[in-house]
Amino acid sequence: MKVLKGNIIFTSSPEKFEVFENSYLVESKGKVYGIFKKLPQHLKNIKIHNFGKSLIIPGFVDLHFHAPQFQNIGIGYDEELLEWLNKYTFPEEAKYDNEEYAKRLYKKVAKEIWRNGTTRVSLLSTIHRNATEILMDIFHKAGIGAYVGKVNMDRNSPDYYIESTEESLSVTKDWILKTKDKYPLVKPIITPRFVPACSEKLMRGLADLAEKYDIKIQSHLSENQEEVEWVKSLHPEYETYAHVYDAMGLLNEDTVMAHAVYSNEKEIELLAERKSFVAHCPNANYNLASGIMPLRRFIDAGVKIGLGTDVGAGHQVGIYKVMSQAIQASKIKWLESGKKEEYLTTSEAFYLGTKGGGRFFGKVGSFEKGYSFDALVIDDKNLGDRDIRSIEERLQRFIYCGDDRNIIKRYVEGKLLCEPI
Repeated sequence: MKVLKGNIIFTSSPEKFEVFENSYLVESKGKVYGIFKKLPQHLKNIKIHNFGKSLIIPGFVDLHFHAPQFQNIGIGYDEELLEWLNKYTFPEEAKYDNEEYAKRLYKKVAKEIWRNGTTRVSLLSTIHRNATEILMDIFHKAGIGAYVGKVNMDRNSPDYYIESTEESLSVTKDWILKTKDKYPLVKPIITPRFVPACSEKLMRGLADLAEKYDIKIQSHLSENQEEVEWVKSLHPEYETYAHVYDAMGLLNEDTVMAHAVYSNEKEIELLAERKSFVAHCPNANYNLASGIMPLRRFIDAGVKIGLGTDVGAGHQVGIYKVMSQAIQASKIKWLESGKKEEYLTTSEAFYLGTKGGGRFFGKVGSFEKGYSFDALVIDDKNLGDRDIRSIEERLQRFIYCGDDRNIIKRYVEGKLLCEPI
């Protein structure tokens, strides 16, 4: 068992923070055992890790991160999505057929994700199986929980970066069989890039693999207006972009779709009905001039929402930075709606970046009893006077003004994570 002492704050629900000032957070067998103002007698002999006035919060959850695009952070943002993919993204991702290049860059990815306090992440790799397995191994060694996807794409892609349908399905099946039980915290995830890059045969085949081997699914949805129109031209027989995925068998409670900037009411209803997740990626939506997701409509409809950095369209690795961007984006939508669509509160944004996204991984993202003991210790003494601020105010200030230097300890399932080698 392990005991952390400090100012504990988390969100069991979006509406408000749970705050336990100067209290003890107890771990047992990788799970949260309980929170105590005073330790019970039977726990008195356990070593206490006393962090004084520091904040103790759940680890951050990132539902959408393109690992090979880390090299492109901050580059190409004068372009919109489709031009950006062709000019910057596909040429960079093609380099990952070189295993040494993949190993060198993916180690940098793991270090940055560790540094910024992300303890669970859903990653996209490239079409290369070997590089994807390298990425999985690196995250296993780092101790970070991850779903890792080998990207699939068999149409409307550059001739230097494309698979045949048969090759894509065959390689994906072999990769799943090799990796699905290999690691305790790192698992494969089915990853059709997006509808324009995947034939119906490929999408249906991937859905069959997901069902047969009980594998989760990730992709992109309605990110950009030109992309949405492209999907309509490719599949006029379907009502919306989301209905294409649904018809292929790719939309269910184990699916996470990134963006959904231009999802209409019918798409939102379908996502809620299928109990699918949506990864809200405001930084990327700003950078590629895609738009602002109408987040409140999704929340009101009961769609499960988490946050995503969407590196490298997104330029920041820290989910705490995405929290502040999500709040700002929602305030613009509030103004656009004539102040009808309520903007996000700090507790709601924090919930999305912890327990909201954590639900994709199971009982993750909260300090409720039985949840995975994924925790961060935040030393915020450099951010201003702590004694005159509430615990909630100090957390809000970290979200807006803090950085990775404030994160002094990181735990996943009770294990202290050292910086990845």
